[in-house]
Amino acid sequence: MFETPLLYYWIIPLIAWSAFWKITALWKAARNRQLAWFIALAFFNTVGMLAILYIYFYQKNQNQKNS
Repeated sequence: MFETPLLYYWIIPLIAWSAFWKITALWKAARNRQLAWFIALAFFNTVGMLAILYIYFYQKNQNQKNS
């Protein structure tokens, strides 16, 4: 089905990229008690794009919470 170079050079790095961003975003959503974001991040596979958007734009700012 897939040739070996395609698998090693494209699919495996894409899986690693997606897993890194998904795990990071899930951890931050859980710490900020944002259940809706946690569920959305857990169920939708967007190759890291939704996770990156959450991390940079939608997570609660820790400095504002402490003030």
